[in-house]
Amino acid sequence: MLGSGAREHALVAALAADPAVTAVVAAPGNPGMGTGEACLPVDLGDPRSVVALLDDRAGRGAAFDLVVVGPEAPLVAGVADAVRAAGVACFGPSAEAARLEGSKAFAKEIMAAAGVPTAMAHVCTTLEEVADALDAFGAPHVVKDDGLAAGKGVVVTDDRDAALAHAQTCLGSRPDAAVVVEEFLDGPEVSLFVICDGEEVVPLAPAQDFKRVGEGDSGPNTGGMGAYSPLPWSPAHLVDSVVDRVALPVVREMAHRGTPFTGVLYCGLALTARGLRVVEFNVRFGDPETQSVLARLASPLGRVLMAAATGTLADLGPLRWRPEAAVTVVLAAPNYPEAPRTGDPIGGLDAAAAVPGARVLHAGTALDATGTLVSAGGRVLSVVGLGADLDAARSVAYEAISRIHLDGSHYRGDIAARAAAGGVELVEA
Repeated sequence: MLGSGAREHALVAALAADPAVTAVVAAPGNPGMGTGEACLPVDLGDPRSVVALLDDRAGRGAAFDLVVVGPEAPLVAGVADAVRAAGVACFGPSAEAARLEGSKAFAKEIMAAAGVPTAMAHVCTTLEEVADALDAFGAPHVVKDDGLAAGKGVVVTDDRDAALAHAQTCLGSRPDAAVVVEEFLDGPEVSLFVICDGEEVVPLAPAQDFKRVGEGDSGPNTGGMGAYSPLPWSPAHLVDSVVDRVALPVVREMAHRGTPFTGVLYCGLALTARGLRVVEFNVRFGDPETQSVLARLASPLGRVLMAAATGTLADLGPLRWRPEAAVTVVLAAPNYPEAPRTGDPIGGLDAAAAVPGARVLHAGTALDATGTLVSAGGRVLSVVGLGADLDAARSVAYEAISRIHLDGSHYRGDIAARAAAGGVELVEA
């Protein structure tokens, strides 16, 4: 397992629970993964470093059967290509296919070719072009960095000056920078992960995440402050519609271009008054939605990911799901997302994990020189609650997170609150 966040921790836990999986190794991992082996050092952005790790293991008679790539940056850097070239099955798209996330302009091109419904957009390379596009669409303004931005490259605002300022920052970030200015999409947003083997697709359960740092969707965007699954308010045939209108057309278009997509296609969707629209694609599991979705998956995850990596999804059969709901709440460090403070000791994890139905997943944690667990990132922990329904799952998650001690930390108290009360969550991106 390549990666070190709560998403990867959730994947490690699910893989370790698969009876057919004999061992799970994380690189670089985090202190909470507990895979039975020390987390291995690796430079995720360097395909050669990853291959060297594979070669070292093979040389010691402990070769890997499958490599799962968690974050997006290694995929865009070509890690999956290097792993496959080394003769090891890999769950994750090639660098060329990863452009679906690495370039929002490329994703728009693919969607247009495949006939996928999405927001109207202008790709801009100058501030003058951005200004014209903002005026053409009107407020609310949606401005997206064309490249990778760790989930925080999007600004949605009624303030034209703020939209222009974000665009200017993006355009000045690298020589070939571009921004995408889109029309605003109304309606609730949904995340759907679709497992792909280059030809076939298998959808997971839908989820919804909360990007804004503050309750009531206030404050700046973050990497994600919480998520839940299932979505009791979503249309009955939503998943089938996304597969037929979005995932399969994109997978077929990528195959037609000679760049088959293997891995997970994250479909960020808006259910607008005009129907389903794609907000964005990612080429890896989303965080924190993965934590909620995998908590509900009853099918062995190792078999699912290996089938995708080896082109045998057609033989997989239907996935099985637990009937319970799952709610994930993120514990963030002081001053996150602007300038998170790190190095503070973390306590109460055993008490949190002792809550029936709760699971604590590490994201930004480390062990200091004394062996004390300390914060090491903006999003420190994901606390997952599993319950008979969303209300019960919320109770579990919030009881568990209340037992954790991290000076100055914060979390949202309204994750899935509206959905648990029978309403529709109209979260802001």
